[in-house]
Amino acid sequence: MAKRLYVVGLGPGDQKYFTAQARAALEDAQVLCGYTVYVELVKGLYPDKDSYTTPMTKEIDRCRWALETADSGKTVALVCSGDAGVYGMAGPVFQLAPQWPDVEVEVVPGVTSALSGAALLGAPIGHDFCVISLSDLLTPWEAIENRLRCAAAGDFSMVIYNPASHKRPDYLQRACDILLSAGVSPETVCGYVRNTGREGEEARVLPLGELRDTQLDMFSTVFIGSSTTLAEGGRMITPRGYEKKQGL
Repeated sequence: MAKRLYVVGLGPGDQKYFTAQARAALEDAQVLCGYTVYVELVKGLYPDKDSYTTPMTKEIDRCRWALETADSGKTVALVCSGDAGVYGMAGPVFQLAPQWPDVEVEVVPGVTSALSGAALLGAPIGHDFCVISLSDLLTPWEAIENRLRCAAAGDFSMVIYNPASHKRPDYLQRACDILLSAGVSPETVCGYVRNTGREGEEARVLPLGELRDTQLDMFSTVFIGSSTTLAEGGRMITPRGYEKKQGL
């Protein structure tokens, strides 16, 4: 009998964002595992399934437990918000997986907030873009600052995860100041989404200079346009260039 661990991306949280592949994996699993908040998103759908939860900062314990349990013969679904491979648990699972060589690990992709948020704002990542997290819990701030400057130098559109928290209330402001000092115009078209796919969903388009003074939180995703990004009808549009070759 196969020993299987699914690492499942749930998307923003609402069931309408679950992919068919994610639903199939959750159905097949005997045990649900994950951060407490994420398991609660699906536990109501499968009340008879066993579950194991851990709080934040216990990610490695969670991944180890999932692999151990799968190795014992139970099919496990380790659930993550968004996509399991974007700031999710797929990475640490594969780092630990060699210790349990008989366990088959299958990553089930989900709709990450760069995509679900972009859909609410219009088409902000229609051309090349970077995804950068402002959380310095695992990444030194110096590295984050360097990535912001490099993205600005490359004139990429940017998607900013973890823009602020109670412990980091000014990090988005600091990031905007870095971009402004790197030559990004304060009129650059930007946007943010909050609570994507959840109660209180909000999306707004605004210039970089105004974004700098906007207080957001960990449930927000920020979009910073490139020099070509437009604001039309309350939407962000980053053209790819079709209009130059085909007319628009």
